[in-house]
Amino acid sequence: MLIENWPPDYRKVWGSRQKRLEILRSSPRARGCAAHFYAAHPQEFIEDWVCTYDPRNADGGDLPATLPFILFPKQRELVTFLYALMECQADGLVEKSRDMGATWIAVAVSVHLWLYRPGASVGWGSRKEQLVDKIGDPDSIFEKIRMVINSLPVDMKPMGLDPKKHLSFMKIVNPINGATITGEAGDNIGRGGRKLIYFKDESAHYERPERIEAALSDNTRVQVDISSVNGIGNVFHRRREAGVEWSPGRPINTKKTNVFVMDWSDHPAKDRAWYDKRRAKAVEEGLFHIFAQEVDRDYSASVEGIVIDPAWVRSAIDAHKVLGFEAKGPATAGLDVADEGLDRNALVIARGNVVQVCKEWGERDTGKTTRRAIDACLPFGPLALQYDSIGVGSGVKAEQNRLSEEVDSEGQPLLPKGITLIPWNAAASVLWPDKRVVDGDRNSPLNQDFYSNLKAQAWWQVRRRFEKTHRAITEGIVYPHDELISLPSDLPGLRQLQKELSQATVSKGARMKLVIDKAPEGTRSPNMADALVMAYWPANQGAYDASLGWV
Repeated sequence: MLIENWPPDYRKVWGSRQKRLEILRSSPRARGCAAHFYAAHPQEFIEDWVCTYDPRNADGGDLPATLPFILFPKQRELVTFLYALMECQADGLVEKSRDMGATWIAVAVSVHLWLYRPGASVGWGSRKEQLVDKIGDPDSIFEKIRMVINSLPVDMKPMGLDPKKHLSFMKIVNPINGATITGEAGDNIGRGGRKLIYFKDESAHYERPERIEAALSDNTRVQVDISSVNGIGNVFHRRREAGVEWSPGRPINTKKTNVFVMDWSDHPAKDRAWYDKRRAKAVEEGLFHIFAQEVDRDYSASVEGIVIDPAWVRSAIDAHKVLGFEAKGPATAGLDVADEGLDRNALVIARGNVVQVCKEWGERDTGKTTRRAIDACLPFGPLALQYDSIGVGSGVKAEQNRLSEEVDSEGQPLLPKGITLIPWNAAASVLWPDKRVVDGDRNSPLNQDFYSNLKAQAWWQVRRRFEKTHRAITEGIVYPHDELISLPSDLPGLRQLQKELSQATVSKGARMKLVIDKAPEGTRSPNMADALVMAYWPANQGAYDASLGWV
């Protein structure tokens, strides 16, 4: 997100602060009005008075190490998010790229509460004690807190504040209103009593997070996890997957974890050139997996056995524009029917090798789901709609039969002409069992010897599409366009689809055949990815008729 006039003119900011301080000191009334105003306006408090520290600026460059904290839009949103969580008494999670200032925001919010909310008790925890507090080390959370408080004008500090007494190791006390900020580390997080809000810094990296969850469950009604990503299956990842993504104007969900995303592109000082330079450096140094994890927020970057590499999925975004092919030919669709609990229905429609529709919804009535999917398919003309026919998906067949048998006022079947519903059984036997996995290669194994079932075969074929697309873009290799795939950048649900496509892992089963695990421990069923796989791997290889669809 490029913002004009970034970075700010810090000289002007310092000048404005000095004038504001003169007004503040002009009379007791001015100080009283300021206190009343800032108590209700945390963003303004931060921008008007809080300073941050960046030791990278201590190299004699243009900027000093200590700077006024000027918030960019995403950081302002984060402040709003944190106060909304407290107001609604709900849990939150901040999924961030590296160097986005999320911890500094939470530190500033902690100081604001400490100053202006009498009796507030703010908790902080991290995996190691030295990360929570190490006197004199600005990398530690509590040294940041002390730096923020010490940089405030004396007029804004509590009367009688004694740094040695009130700004001590892992404990910050306001001597006037009794507010506190306390810290804990490791397995002791959450043992220190009740808290208004509890910040868990870098919580995706905890060694025994389940113990901490048990301790914190009765400690606070507002638990906020702040972290870069660190693989799948851990508590942070599970909470993120089960949560709901928050955006400005969206109400806080009091039953689920509210997720706030800070992507590298939200930083006004980071553009595509910055990204490409950092990425190239990481690749050259053999640290791309770290880059993908810390910058791209790629949970699967450190996971072994991923079926579809996240880099391949990224290459497929707008691949049709880069490689010069269009969405042509008959459309196909895949419908993943919701199972139980929090599972959702998902529909993907593709024309040729360009995905056109990607959506999900929570309807539990299979009949309604069938009709909704058919309605979405109608604008794309005759097509084959493949649906997951196992379990609750079997209800789609019943609705298909009803629509085929019942007629409208003109005597026409309710099932639209040209929409062909095809059952798709993931556990079915592979297609073309006697053909080779790599056509024309006599050393390649037979399909029946390589894949355990239709699911494995389908996911592997889609994998090959993404791999070829990636190589076509990054290496210039020419493949037939009908062997590639493209995900439009404006496709609704693209971010979720990206994550789901790179969630599944592959291994060899007892018979040494390929087995696909769509939902490794700690993940949810990849509904959108399943729908895409079905859309691109027709189980019924019949003939296509322009007026009838697949027959």
